[in-house]
Amino acid sequence: MASSSLPNIFDYFDCVRFLRDYYEARHTAERWFSYRYIQKKTGIDPGYLFKVFQGKKPLPMKKARPLAKTLNLGKRETEYFNLLALYNKARSNDEIRLVFEKMLSYHDCAARKTGAREYTYYTKWYYAAIRNILSYYPFCGDFESLAKMTVPAITPAQAKKAVNLLCSLRFLEKKGKGSYRVTDRFLTTGEAWHGIAIRRFQQDTIKLAHQAIDNVAKELRDISTVSLTLSAPGFEEARERIKRFRKELLDLANRQKKANAAYHVNIQIFPIGRAWEGEPQ
Repeated sequence: MASSSLPNIFDYFDCVRFLRDYYEARHTAERWFSYRYIQKKTGIDPGYLFKVFQGKKPLPMKKARPLAKTLNLGKRETEYFNLLALYNKARSNDEIRLVFEKMLSYHDCAARKTGAREYTYYTKWYYAAIRNILSYYPFCGDFESLAKMTVPAITPAQAKKAVNLLCSLRFLEKKGKGSYRVTDRFLTTGEAWHGIAIRRFQQDTIKLAHQAIDNVAKELRDISTVSLTLSAPGFEEARERIKRFRKELLDLANRQKKANAAYHVNIQIFPIGRAWEGEPQ
């Protein structure tokens, strides 16, 4: 089978999706390439392997190299495949971020440069803050004044770094006389970096909300909490209502003619008690 007809592993950041696409492509061309064949080469039980390919079971790390050899992966591809398997198993934010950044280094220079910039945008809360502030604040290169516009204030060096990143992503355009214009371009979060980047971004905004309780006047913020009990269907309905509310907020923002302040809106729903499978009291 021509290798060009098989999926390129470096196009993937999801181990399960790569395995499924590879198996489908090769099995279609070579019918003998089956779960049984992979079992003979790796010792992985076909039933367990099927669950790995469905994302229901993790790939045992001791089986990653034998499986990579069975898939005819080269040395560099095998190294990347091991990282894919580690990324799939990683749980802590630090571990996820470390493995992801190693994976990013395996991509070609152009893809790595673009991917790293987009990933970086979500690693600091003030990148998004500066982008929003510049949609109404007349900035002409005074980074000290711009830094004081964020809440909490950042350093001039951080403000300059944010502006440079926004320009590289084409979120900002430099106009005449040193002024800047916010473009309408939106960043689409793809599978490549969506999970870890957004996770980090959300952690930072939750920390900001925590700080705002002490540092922002009550009339300039709105933070409330409600505790409630829900069934599984009730929880799904709550998520849908939150989703609709987010869309309503975006519509509200789009209709603003004279916006003069930037805000983060955190909406959270999470368990504070474990689910009980028995009969409720």
